Amino acid sequence: MDKVMQQFLRAGNTTITNLLLHNYRRMGMNEQEFVLFLQLESELQAGNDFPPIEKIATNMRCQTTEIYQLLHRLLEKKLLEIKTTTDSQGKKRDAYRFDLLYEKLFTLEQQNLQQHAASKIQANQTQVFQAIEQEFGRTLSPIELETIEQWFSEDHYSPNLVMLALREAVLSQAYSLKYIDRVLLSWERQNIRTAADVQRMKAKQRQFGVQKKLKNYSQSQNKPKIPLKKWSSTDQNLTQRKDD
Repeated sequence: MDKVMQQFLRAGNTTITNLLLHNYRRMGMNEQEFVLFLQLESELQAGNDFPPIEKIATNMRCQTTEIYQLLHRLLEKKLLEIKTTTDSQGKKRDAYRFDLLYEKLFTLEQQNLQQHAASKIQANQTQVFQAIEQEFGRTLSPIELETIEQWFSEDHYSPNLVMLALREAVLSQAYSLKYIDRVLLSWERQNIRTAADVQRMKAKQRQFGVQKKLKNYSQSQNKPKIPLKKWSSTDQNLTQRKDD
């Protein structure tokens, strides 16, 4: 058992990104090609840049001709390169390199992220259309739909910002796109482009309102008090006599 454990530890580990594990099919590799990649990557991580084909064939339990065919397919798909390098002693040696594979993987992931972001934006824009129709209590006309679309495509307003402008319109009971457009333009002039900017503006307005109330209260407290003269019954009688 000790010998087995020692062999297990000496064998080491091969590390690959889960991104490749989950997307090798989308990159054009089948299972055999992916296993060959794992075999070669294992050798590369162990410091062997150009392992013998016979060793790979033994590990995969197949003929060397099959390995050559698999290598050729990876080269054709531009997932594998064989580069010639020169060592410190001036000797030239070949080396397997998977730089193209990882470049393709990164490009694929970037496209996935862009598609996900585009889908999310589209979903948020659809939510804006639905929210406006719900608040207006009617179906939007083609011209109104085009106006809202221009907010996104030409003015580059975010869906969240349009939703906040809609909220301002509802609070003011102004159920029109013109009012929403005026709110958006007003915010744009104030360099307000995000929902966070609106929140900061609202916070400043609230703070200004509180300070104004405190100032008015302080001024009212500092006003001189006018004494109220108490009229006695005698003074009242004198006043009555003068009037008579």
